Amino acid sequence: MKESDIREMKITYKPIGIVHSGHTRHEDTPIQGIFNPAPGTVEVFEEYAEGLQDIESFSHLILIYHFHRATGNALVQAPFLDGEKARGIFSIRHFNRPNPIGISIVDLKAVKGTTLEISGCDILDGTPLLDIKPYVYQFDNRQEVTSGWVDGTHVDDIREWNATPKQLRDRRRAHL
Repeated sequence: MKESDIREMKITYKPIGIVHSGHTRHEDTPIQGIFNPAPGTVEVFEEYAEGLQDIESFSHLILIYHFHRATGNALVQAPFLDGEKARGIFSIRHFNRPNPIGISIVDLKAVKGTTLEISGCDILDGTPLLDIKPYVYQFDNRQEVTSGWVDGTHVDDIREWNATPKQLRDRRRAHL
């Protein structure tokens, strides 16, 4: 396939379910699920129920979803972890991206029919779910990883107080 064909290609996905959480505003949603044990549920539509076979044997899942409440599309954006400096959108995980696709790794707590009970949920309530993949330690864990500009931030401090964008902004203001 030629580059020009790919550039003009329209790609359409149909949601397989909905993520439910207590998060209703961007600014009050944890910036990463690992920082906050927030509960949530994944409602998988009935026509995809068969695809959940054997999922209960995994402790973690990778959720791929559509940022349905993105507020723009920027190639440069200030990340929540470092609001002082704008970064290229492909070096951050902000929701305002050319293709508003999000990923989260969540803990799978229980499977009840087509409902998955999860924790570590950093996803807004009502978010359309595009796909679920099992987190497989042997495939997904990497050794000797560098994490770019994030390596220079105080991630351990952020983990201690369950960071949200609002908390990060307020904390930065308090230290000015």
